[in-house]
Amino acid sequence: MLRREVASLVRTRLRQFPAVALVGPRQCGKTTLAKTLGQRYFDLEQPQDRVRLDLAWDEIARQGKRVILDEAQEWPEVFPRLRGAIDADRKKRGRFLLLGSISPALMRHVGESLAGRLGLVELTPFQLDEVRKGASDRLWRFGGFPDGGFLDDQAYPAWQESYLALMAQRDLPNWGLPAKPMVTERLFRMIAALHGSILNASGLGQSLALSYHTIQAYLHYLEGAYLIRLLPPFEANLKKRLVKAPRLYFRDSGLLHALLRVGKKDDLVSQPWVGASWEGWVIEQILSARRARGESFEAFYFRSHDGLEADLVLEARNEREVIEIKLTTSPAPDDLRRLAKVSELIGGTKQVLISRTKDSVTTGNRWSTNLFDYLAR
Repeated sequence: MLRREVASLVRTRLRQFPAVALVGPRQCGKTTLAKTLGQRYFDLEQPQDRVRLDLAWDEIARQGKRVILDEAQEWPEVFPRLRGAIDADRKKRGRFLLLGSISPALMRHVGESLAGRLGLVELTPFQLDEVRKGASDRLWRFGGFPDGGFLDDQAYPAWQESYLALMAQRDLPNWGLPAKPMVTERLFRMIAALHGSILNASGLGQSLALSYHTIQAYLHYLEGAYLIRLLPPFEANLKKRLVKAPRLYFRDSGLLHALLRVGKKDDLVSQPWVGASWEGWVIEQILSARRARGESFEAFYFRSHDGLEADLVLEARNEREVIEIKLTTSPAPDDLRRLAKVSELIGGTKQVLISRTKDSVTTGNRWSTNLFDYLAR
């Protein structure tokens, strides 16, 4: 089993809080990781496990041994019980580890019953600093889901196709998405075609014969299920007119490539959208790695109407990191000059150009580096 970077953060939160919620997409490894951290396991999607938990609750609350509650949002009745057990002895830490595959549903119950009693950690599919250095292109091609092809390429793309079909036909409707499965599957394909683009919800809605507000609601569900990322624009009081709509990305590159009909042996670099694919993958690796280390930050992109842009802007405390991503092995001086111009405009404290270069150069607050070296630093 690959070592998961977020495991140390989960252990830290278990020492800090009576309960911890480990959230992330289905099949990303939450249960596997959780079972290394807890003694008793209940899958609350299964009626028999709900009965077992109900019958054993008094013993569980009394003993205080760590309990894993998988898909906790599927049984809302458990949350008042958790609150009562925690409040009976607030000094006990790490008693409950909750797992969830859809953020809004879980967090609604957490907000109602467990505010101030629970730490939150997100687990993603495999990320670059969890695999060997030479496996980065394989991770990019197949995505990070453990069963999706990274460990066994025979699984791709059938695994991704089945995963998305089940999300559209079962999981998302069960979680409240009102769309018919056929509409959801069409929406998946359209988002894949728009990957890396600035969201035009009205145009997307017209293509599906849906209103702007309906599209916004559907995207909210997909974002809450950890399928897509809506990267917000960086807003500042500048003289330039700025783009104010979010950028749209599929979070897992394997799902994206399956939707775009890339075979396991097709030449990925020859695809017309390859730059957007790599950009989205790099952004996801950066954000996932920094979250797994427990860093607190906000992420944006920047674009002005006259063409100045940065793929990623990270704000943390007094630092504003401006990142440009280029699918090239030889970044050009013009790339650095444009990055410096954007950084100066928005008050950046660090400039980072990430490419596929083998020669990383860091001079003060100006970096030209590859992704692996960036994450290591």
